[in-house]
Amino acid sequence: MSSSDSNPPPAPVPPEPPTVTAAAALAAPRSGAQADGASPATMEATLARLATQLLQDRRSERRWRVFFRLAWLGLGLVLVALVVASRAVPSAPSTPHTALVEVRGEIASDNEASAEALIGALKGAFEDTSAVAVVLRINSPGGSPVQSGIVHDEIKRLKAKHGKKVYAVVEEICASGAYYIAVAADEIYVDKASIDGSIGVLMDGFGFTGLMDKLGVERRLLTAGENKAMLDPFSPVNPKQQQMAKAMLEQIHQQFIAVVKEGRGKRLKETPETFSGLFWNGEEAVRLGLADAVGNLDFVAREVVKAEEVIDYTPRDNVAERLAKRFGASVGAGAVKALRDVAPLR
Repeated sequence: MSSSDSNPPPAPVPPEPPTVTAAAALAAPRSGAQADGASPATMEATLARLATQLLQDRRSERRWRVFFRLAWLGLGLVLVALVVASRAVPSAPSTPHTALVEVRGEIASDNEASAEALIGALKGAFEDTSAVAVVLRINSPGGSPVQSGIVHDEIKRLKAKHGKKVYAVVEEICASGAYYIAVAADEIYVDKASIDGSIGVLMDGFGFTGLMDKLGVERRLLTAGENKAMLDPFSPVNPKQQQMAKAMLEQIHQQFIAVVKEGRGKRLKETPETFSGLFWNGEEAVRLGLADAVGNLDFVAREVVKAEEVIDYTPRDNVAERLAKRFGASVGAGAVKALRDVAPLR
């Protein structure tokens, strides 16, 4: 017998299992039932089980979607709670202290230095019986005369109601509308290099009529009322309307001047440039009577108010509030959709 005959024969290779598609899986029970002679009741039961499983899968997917949307809603509510907590007036100690309110940036209705925000902080500072006095720390180029006037008048009202002194402390700049607020204080303290004053009013804009002529652009403007398009930047200057605007600015300027004279009184050393819109450094502002002395917040709290501890009553735009502003719209939309999707679930 040869050596090749002594080797065992090779094992047969098993065939690969056939690939079953979803369509074949669904069709399998029917074909098997037909081959085995299954009854129609068995076929219906099998199809019913498949339909039930499919429905359960769909409901499970929907529940997960709702879960994640509600999770976003919960996150949004947490952010809102943090924002509300951050805006609450800080719990001041029972010991005497100096209440601080910051006036920073442009004074406008939608800014940090809006009348609404500042008045809320001022009320909290004045109403706290442990606050010996209120200090306005100002670093602002000014802004809206309306917002500035509202804050100025509220400071005077709160001073009369609570009998507390108010001091303004200037850091970098206290100009225009910011100075409008500062003159409501009993005393104004500045840095020798700070910018102060700018007692004036302006209205600015642009004119595009020459450029439009060069580009061949025609302005088509329809109005009801001869002054409705007053100071329109795409129309030529109307001398009558320009004079009306100047008269309005002059009236607001006179209101500003009256407030400064009332607030500074005999301390003001008026010159022809005082109300011209010029500004001065702190050292010159003291000489002109626009400010009382050179000093910072710590100096005023320690030497003037005699309450060295300073408590800040200014509302802050913290991280939670910035996140809430950024994601608020998307969270709100997701919450509405989630609540709408919850209803069909059984």
